[in-house]
Amino acid sequence: MKTYTNKLKCVFPGVTMSKAKSSRDRRINPAGVTRVTRSSIITTQDSQRTKPADSGLVDDLSLMSVSEQQALLAREGKSYQSPSTKSVLSSASGSSVPREALGTIGRLMKLGRVRNIVVVAGAGISTASGIPDFRTPGTGLYANLAKYDIPYPEAIFNIDYFSDNPHPFFSLAKELYPGHHRPNYVHYFIRMLHQKGLLLRMYTQNIDGLEKLCGIPDDKLVEAHGSFATAACHLCYTPYPAEEAKQAIMNGNVPICTFCAGAVKPNVVFFGEDLPEKYFQHAEDFPKADLLMIMGTSLKIEPFASLINTVKSTVPRLLLNRDAVGPFERRPLRRGDYMELGDLSDSVRKLAEILGWHTEIQDLMNSHENGVCCSYTDPSSSSGENSDSSETDSMH
Repeated sequence: MKTYTNKLKCVFPGVTMSKAKSSRDRRINPAGVTRVTRSSIITTQDSQRTKPADSGLVDDLSLMSVSEQQALLAREGKSYQSPSTKSVLSSASGSSVPREALGTIGRLMKLGRVRNIVVVAGAGISTASGIPDFRTPGTGLYANLAKYDIPYPEAIFNIDYFSDNPHPFFSLAKELYPGHHRPNYVHYFIRMLHQKGLLLRMYTQNIDGLEKLCGIPDDKLVEAHGSFATAACHLCYTPYPAEEAKQAIMNGNVPICTFCAGAVKPNVVFFGEDLPEKYFQHAEDFPKADLLMIMGTSLKIEPFASLINTVKSTVPRLLLNRDAVGPFERRPLRRGDYMELGDLSDSVRKLAEILGWHTEIQDLMNSHENGVCCSYTDPSSSSGENSDSSETDSMH
């Protein structure tokens, strides 16, 4: 079997990318615009990390919230210490008082110190809606693709592999098409940020459409990895009616371009494909941000993962995640970096309670879900548009 490799090793930003498939090279880009494509990154940090000694552990604890401390101590085979014990340990080591991530960020928000929040989100925000993320061992999407007989998990979203064999993706697409899942508390928290006038923009990797479904408006949303809402030929980019493409896929057929006879696919951004034009709003948005919230992502897909490093150094960054990722794996954390590890829905609910928003979010969620559960319109039922005007993805 021919071995397929991800040919894109892009560096963010502004560095020349390696070539994608020759048919895509014929696509004309605006003068002076560097192509930026989606690619995965590999990290060896996990294999290189060593267990800290007790003194180092105390230093780490001084920078963590309670939930983080419990997780770290469990990995070290130690029991969680009470706050009074922690203060003794911190005092003995000369460490500062522990930073409580949610309380600190909550205070900044309640004092009106932040007005332009940028949210960066991955597949983890949708797991509470019943959609698996990509990389969780055992339950993630990439761990359950054996039935598709592909050479490696990411091949199912590789544009070169799709060009030779579109059937595995179309089989999976039947499960991925929007309409089977509902937004959860995390989505509605982000919508509440918008309603409070605090959301500058949300950048999502997800293709499940739940951000739009919960009511986050288009002008506040950048779907960086495309969506199922439109479709086009993967070779010549000729638009194709999205509903016709969906019906063909659901019936087990491959939709074919009437212009060049290439396979048509939803405008989900594959590895090796150009990112949507709207993604480049980040050049204006991130320098304006006064708070960055990072939720439910492994930060392993470039160039999306590097966006979090483009805010000003004085801007606080809050990671709400199952695990520490990217720059949040470092000790000590950068001043102004905060993280709350554990169940994402629980963490977001705690922050909402600190802000006094919990009841509002519950009421919004109940009223919106009751109002739309029987009137949902699949976004893919709209007519196809040029792929440059669409954004999305749920790919970690």
